[in-house]
Amino acid sequence: MQIRDTQYARTPDGAYIAYQTTGDGPIDLVWQFDWLGNVDLVWEERTFGPFFTATARFSRLILHDRRGTGLSSRNVPAPSLETRVADLRCVLDAVGATRPILGGIREGASPNALLAATEPDRVRSLIWHAPTARSVWTPDYPWGAKPEYVELDQRSLEHWGTAAYGRAFIETEASGGHEVSDEEEAMIGFMSRHTTTPDVARELARVWYATDIRDVLRAVRIPTLLLAHQEDELTLSEAEYVASIMPEATLRIMPGSESTLEPTEVAEVIREFVGAEAPVDLDTVLSTILFTDIVGSTARQAALGDRAWKGLIERHHAIVREALSRWRGVEQDTAGDGFYATFDGPARAIRCGMEIVERVRELGVEIRAGVHTGECEVVGTKHTGIAVSIGARVAALAGPSEILVSQTVRDLVAGSGLSFVDAGEHGLKGVPDRWRLYRVAG
Repeated sequence: MQIRDTQYARTPDGAYIAYQTTGDGPIDLVWQFDWLGNVDLVWEERTFGPFFTATARFSRLILHDRRGTGLSSRNVPAPSLETRVADLRCVLDAVGATRPILGGIREGASPNALLAATEPDRVRSLIWHAPTARSVWTPDYPWGAKPEYVELDQRSLEHWGTAAYGRAFIETEASGGHEVSDEEEAMIGFMSRHTTTPDVARELARVWYATDIRDVLRAVRIPTLLLAHQEDELTLSEAEYVASIMPEATLRIMPGSESTLEPTEVAEVIREFVGAEAPVDLDTVLSTILFTDIVGSTARQAALGDRAWKGLIERHHAIVREALSRWRGVEQDTAGDGFYATFDGPARAIRCGMEIVERVRELGVEIRAGVHTGECEVVGTKHTGIAVSIGARVAALAGPSEILVSQTVRDLVAGSGLSFVDAGEHGLKGVPDRWRLYRVAG
């Protein structure tokens, strides 16, 4: 986890608003969280982390936690929309942002619209992902939450801060026509308890359901980019309505759905809109590569049958992905029963492999794993090149429940507490020279 510097802006009424700035600009981009937020931990979320990293490459990214949430003052009443605007002004003053671009998703961008309508000279433009003008359904606003959704949502808040909240939230969203990946379940529960306490969550929901900014939107007369996805029919229809009542709004319809969005693609659309120069892409990067696969998978599949094998593979994949998340690995590819992931540190890659080796035993299977560190070519978000091939060849030589590493890896983890046994020199298919490998002993 990268530790970022968090600062505090003090409001006239004595509250402390936690904020962060990342990137060098020249454009100031303020991004508002929706109902979950914590300026330290949001970087660990699998969508927002890459999105914020990408936007910070062409802007000075400014994030803050609304009062009552995250790292901001907790011993205060839940903020009204007006209070959130006042706190936003306070943060802008603290960082010296005189004419920023304001962005956000769903209800999180509401204060941006109000500030732009009341002080247009202070805001350069708006960016709004999945825009929403009103929270609950009415005959003239059919996109709002219907009573059955509200009831489910209120019931889900009883589990706020727990894994059960993640499950309840997914069920609630499905009832409203929104898709949420099952993989987000644990992160939603985790982020909810690091956002605020259950009582404040209920009060924020009450404020949210009482909000209607349609009249505000009609008064926003600065350039606005609205983002929606082709497959999210309800959200897209709502975005089209919002675009119709905002005089300077442009709707950009992106392919796919919000649940399958590629964060860097959204960042690129924003970069084009704000007119920032494209950042220089690095062609290569030093990465640690981890390959794993199940030993004897073909025979095991034949013994179990296709149906049982599918269930085992799903549990295996869940274990591997939990380990990757814990040790900051990035899943690069999955093929059958094998995984290819990259890490920014070799010790984490080894410890991730060790965890997977231990945990998959409860499924009655064993894996082999290989780790190598080398320079990779970056194509889009994928790491390729000879270093990846070496990692795959090292893994292929490992035995059941064995992790083999290259000498490069062993030399880089001195002092980490890891121990190794010399596994001798080997030829790696398609790779020049002989390679000395080591077996992880603990």
